[in-house]
Amino acid sequence: MEHWDLKTLEVQPHQPKILHSARGEARSILINLPAGEELQEHEVHERAYVVVIDGEVDLAGETGGPGLAAVFDPHERHAVKANTDARLLLVLAPWPGDGHPGARD
Repeated sequence: MEHWDLKTLEVQPHQPKILHSARGEARSILINLPAGEELQEHEVHERAYVVVIDGEVDLAGETGGPGLAAVFDPHERHAVKANTDARLLLVLAPWPGDGHPGARD
């Protein structure tokens, strides 16, 4: 078993921390997003699960704080903006998704 304390684990802004990555399964990433910054509208090849650990964000039209969770289908466009300093858990599954550079066809 691997485990992390997502509230205290050190992660620097602009340097997402990969917690776990297993080909064919999932990739878990901890993100520190400073207040006022955003992950501009984008899409990923995988299903994206986003959980707010700390702070407040605008996430695809919803505003929320710790405990807000969302799931996006592969290729669904979305953006995340931090209203306050925010800490997010991102899980991409399956990893890598179909069409992702380096994915097996």
